[in-house]
Amino acid sequence: MEYHSPVLLKESVDGLNIKPDGVYVDVTFGGGGHSKEILRRLNESGKLFAFDQDEDAQRNSIDDSRFTLIPQNFRFIKRYLRFYGVRKVDGVLADLGVSSHQFDEAERGFSTRFDADLDMRMNQAGHLSAFEVVNNYEEDRLSSVLFQYSELRNAKAIARKIVEARSEKKIRTSFELKEVLSEFVPKSVEHKILAQIFQGIRIEVNQEIEVLKEFLLQIPELLNEDGRLSVISYHSLEDRLVKRFIRSGLFEGEPEKDMFGNVDVPMKKVGKLIIPSFSEIKKNNRARSAKLRIATIK
Repeated sequence: MEYHSPVLLKESVDGLNIKPDGVYVDVTFGGGGHSKEILRRLNESGKLFAFDQDEDAQRNSIDDSRFTLIPQNFRFIKRYLRFYGVRKVDGVLADLGVSSHQFDEAERGFSTRFDADLDMRMNQAGHLSAFEVVNNYEEDRLSSVLFQYSELRNAKAIARKIVEARSEKKIRTSFELKEVLSEFVPKSVEHKILAQIFQGIRIEVNQEIEVLKEFLLQIPELLNEDGRLSVISYHSLEDRLVKRFIRSGLFEGEPEKDMFGNVDVPMKKVGKLIIPSFSEIKKNNRARSAKLRIATIK
């Protein structure tokens, strides 16, 4: 089975405007699809650094003298690039989606399709798992996770139901969680609602929103003057943060204007929002919600 089919491959790498002798970073290595395309466009002097904290992904490392795989979370991008003597780069690519491999490996607990232990850790050495979130979070905190990250209006009722169920017996598997939540999941929208619930728990387990914010804040200082940022997101929470940061340098609110009405914004967008073609979605249905935004230093 293929590890992961890279989404918007040509468009996202085109967005980096590759210089053959440049230095680039793929912060979500996964199956290595985007990295291989970047390497294909580099000459012998070019360099590519990639990040992935998932041990399964690290087994896909590429045997190429121009390539370095850093087995860490990309929230530490500046710190680890500095370790390799890199302070500026010509482009950074981020594909924020969960890999097909992670969804297809039942024991990882990412998918609603399999009965697996509640896990959902992208870093298998991480301390926080879906089991901890579901079984040990206070009701208010659990409700907040489901409201913010699952975007469910009935988050309070769902959290209350989980707390009631776990007081009798720990909820250990994905199917046990689905059974507890059955009254909130009409058959007609079962997949959609369960996907939202699992998404919210996964975001909390992996601190995905905080990681994305920390990553984006480092980009203006990291990119060379004409460097590029190419980001593929898959849900509105991610895309909203990327869009706002590119537009204003902030994640909420508007930047302050000086006495002449000007604002100091570190980045500017390049081109329009890009989404997959019908033919790509037909070949890879998991591409259907992808959105690509490209930016450069202002």
